Amino acid sequence: MATRSPVRVLLVDDSSAMRSFVSATLESMDDWAVTVATSGFDALRMLPRERFDLIITDINMPDINGLELIRFIRESPAHARTPLVIISTDSGERDRERGISLGADAYLVKPFAPDALVDLATRLAHRTVPPSTP
Repeated sequence: MATRSPVRVLLVDDSSAMRSFVSATLESMDDWAVTVATSGFDALRMLPRERFDLIITDINMPDINGLELIRFIRESPAHARTPLVIISTDSGERDRERGISLGADAYLVKPFAPDALVDLATRLAHRTVPPSTP
């Protein structure tokens, strides 16, 4: 019997509390593995070395913000089609539109329930949600 490979997630957030919450939530599911980057620069160093099924990023980070990171990710042929979710405390429509226009597949406003994260991550990782659907 063949074993399934885990769903590989890259989580980019400078908040240790949010990293812990998201990692614990996703890793509570069978066959999910979360790799953590504490900054946009961290993520850029990891992306060429690993393949991810889903990328989750905060917007407000001290070095490269999430919107700049999305731009870099979408310009990379290896990750141009990887599902990408923005998680942010910014609930304004302008931020959401900007993130989606840069290539994010969804925008989740903090705080969010674990079930909302699991549902969205599962649908995107398995590509059952059309791009740009929050």
